This record gives sequence, C-alpha cells and structure tokens, in this order.
Amino acid sequence: MLFKGFSATFPARSTAGFLLLILFFVGSGSCASGSDQGRAQSRLPSVTLDITRSGLPVARLIAEVADSDTERERGLMFRKDLSDGTGMLFVFPSDQRLAFWMKNTQVPLSIAWIESDGTISEIRDMTPFSLAPVESGRFVRYALEVPQGWFARSGVEAGDRVVIPEAQRVPADSK
Repeated sequence: MLFKGFSATFPARSTAGFLLLILFFVGSGSCASGSDQGRAQSRLPSVTLDITRSGLPVARLIAEVADSDTERERGLMFRKDLSDGTGMLFVFPSDQRLAFWMKNTQVPLSIAWIESDGTISEIRDMTPFSLAPVESGRFVRYALEVPQGWFARSGVEAGDRVVIPEAQRVPADSK
C-alpha cells in the first residue's frame, strides 16, 4: 500500500509499519523544504481524459498529470479550489495497491482507482485534511482525483474506462 504523504510515497507492509509512519509524520511535521511548506505545487502539464462506457462517451475532463515521485507526493495539497471538469491523474510505474490521504488538502475530493487498461475499479470520496488512508481494493496503475461528487454528477461509475493517452501510460521517473 502507498501513502501520498508530505514528502514521501512509500510502501507500508503492516499495521506496525503504518503506526510507525503515522508517528514519523506527526513527529516530523513536514519534511518538505521550508520554501515549499504550505504552498501548492505549480500547475502541472495537463491532458484531456475521455471516460467511456461500452465505447461510448460518458464524460471528459482536463487533468494535470503527476507522474514523478515529487509530483505524486505533493498532489493537490494546499490547493484552495478545484473546478468541476478538472482533476489530477496520478501515474504509477506498476500495478499496486494504493492508499492516499488528505493531509494538507482542503478541497473535498473524489478519487477513482484505475487499472492499467483504464478501467475504473472503484470511486471513493475523501474528507479534507483527513489522515485516514483511502485504499484501493485492487491493484491499480492510476488514481484520478476530482472535486467531490464530480464523478456522480457526470454519470461516471465503476466499470467505465478512462482513455489514458499513450504518453501518460508510463511515469516520467520510469522513462
């Protein structure tokens, strides 16, 4: 399982490991450089993502692409808003079980866990500032964060397919 944390995305293998991670983050505050504390990362390059069901269009959005460790770690932290029809696509180098949290993220979000073929395996809502991990139930390659409720408002559901552009199928730090 992975945590999108303050300054590290890393595997956690056990309950004891999870507790140690929590103690580390609580005790250390932020490991980010002082100049980056409390600031959102700059806007990342964006792509248009089409979401389909049985090959027919369901929705379209513009997503920033977080495809390096640094970008994935920072994500949407410290952002003050996120417009409907926009989001952030997190690209990982391999299929794995993922867990994200909402530390320093004030915008209510929904997250779609996406398999390597683009199929949405599940959609979950996340609570601003929560340290509780939101875990994927399956091995996935991507995560897509959008304003909370956007998937439902747009008619997107588990089983739909996100068309991932070829250039985003492999993270930048794996190329």
